[in-house]
Amino acid sequence: MSELLKKPQLFKRVTDELDRVVGRERWVEEKDIPQLPYIEAIMKEAMRMHPSAVMLAPHLALQDCKVGGYDIPKGTRIFINTWSMGRDPDLWEDPEDFRPERFIGKGVDIKGHNFELLPFGSGRRMCPGYPLGTKMILVSLANMLHGFTWELPPGIKPEDVKRDEVFGLATQRKYPTVAVAKPRLPLHLYN
Repeated sequence: MSELLKKPQLFKRVTDELDRVVGRERWVEEKDIPQLPYIEAIMKEAMRMHPSAVMLAPHLALQDCKVGGYDIPKGTRIFINTWSMGRDPDLWEDPEDFRPERFIGKGVDIKGHNFELLPFGSGRRMCPGYPLGTKMILVSLANMLHGFTWELPPGIKPEDVKRDEVFGLATQRKYPTVAVAKPRLPLHLYN
């Protein structure tokens, strides 16, 4: 939400998609998600820039190998820094810019097949909760954007929104984001 509040022009694109696919007479349901590629792109872009875990669970090299020109001996414990990967200019154009469009029409997934985006890890050590997690994120985000207009409080400009994070076992925001939500659907849907 912080990234969207920093770029309010993105709200128009996502609400246009939601109004076209879902309409304004009901909430978003799980069955709608496959027809909402921009919502999925927002989720992927947020996970690229702000992974919930900076370091993936450790991996162990099962045999001697070479990675990126480095010799990795068998038995080496390997830590993967997803935060750095998401900001690597060799992998991403303008990596510090929140641009969900970079995922539209691209085959980049979050299931561990595309090594430039690994919010849930990959292989046998991949988070077993990723299917439920992604469904919950997508439906929740879609309903937050579909059901409400979002604005910054009076006197706060988009450039004032801070994106700083505190790293630990899970990444948290250093400063909370404050926003004003107003209903955008018919009032009877909020009962």
